[in-house]
Amino acid sequence: MNKLKVGMISFAHGHAFSYLDVLLKLPQVEVVGIADEIKSRVDEVATANGLRYYEDYKDLLADGEMDAVIICSENIHHAKLTIDAAQAGKHVICEKPLGISIDEMERMISVCNDNNVTLFTAFPCRYIAPVIDAKAAIDRGDIGEILSIKGTNRGSMPGGWFVKPELSGGGALLDHTVHVMDLMNWFTGAQVNEVYAYAATLFHEDLEVDDTGMIHVKFDNGVFGVIDTSWSRPKAFPAWGDVTLEIIGTKGSISVDSFNSKNDFYSEQSGKGLYLSWGDSMDFYMIQAFVDALIACRPAPISGVDGMRSAEVALAGYESVKTGQPVKIRG
Repeated sequence: MNKLKVGMISFAHGHAFSYLDVLLKLPQVEVVGIADEIKSRVDEVATANGLRYYEDYKDLLADGEMDAVIICSENIHHAKLTIDAAQAGKHVICEKPLGISIDEMERMISVCNDNNVTLFTAFPCRYIAPVIDAKAAIDRGDIGEILSIKGTNRGSMPGGWFVKPELSGGGALLDHTVHVMDLMNWFTGAQVNEVYAYAATLFHEDLEVDDTGMIHVKFDNGVFGVIDTSWSRPKAFPAWGDVTLEIIGTKGSISVDSFNSKNDFYSEQSGKGLYLSWGDSMDFYMIQAFVDALIACRPAPISGVDGMRSAEVALAGYESVKTGQPVKIRG
């Protein structure tokens, strides 16, 4: 079997290191190289794994044998990198959020379609075991029809380019809406048609972006949802954050604590409690699904449209914050 040849563009987002680790473990994949304008960011992993380094991502895209790329750049560059990759004939997995405007996300999707390449949005939370079990229970009708969903994504403030609006496009409301919003979209099979949101900077002084928010949504099938999106976890917290869901149906409810497969560990050396995870890797199963779909010529299990559907809710949330009013989303 011919191996799928994959390259990586930018390690600005820390998820890139995990994705690379997965790629290197998959026997059906060959990693052809890494492109990053900051060599020091990738020098260690490139050297350790004998990977070619490219300062200019266009030189990596010029590799005629490469099949696909994973993009983990700053949010502001997602659209340009995806479009350039698509025009070079490469399939794309793009880190979330897919983009920072509706127009650019629509163009990303259109260009990928025009060039017959797959656009896959990186939403690893779909591959968490409790989330998969919840989806199966919902599909079986175990809790009847969904009435409402409450979600949380409360993490630590990431710093770096995440808090620079010219690179990130937004703060916690954008960063932490998209994962849980994608799960809500997936569970309901519906589309959000109205958004009302609050966002502020409450936990960290001198940030140029919001570090906390609440986003309320109405779906076109009548379901209501709310997400607590914040960078509220202090440095002393045992883990970066959480992803939880409370799904209320006509016949019952489901509670999901996505990262509860862990042991509590207390160490005087570290000076704080730690969570030691023993659960399966969501990144592994997401990347494997991407690879398997490309090899089998199947559609992306999480598409560019899925990515846009979650990001557009966060963007509408910022408009709601500005106006103080609910914002309609076009169908």
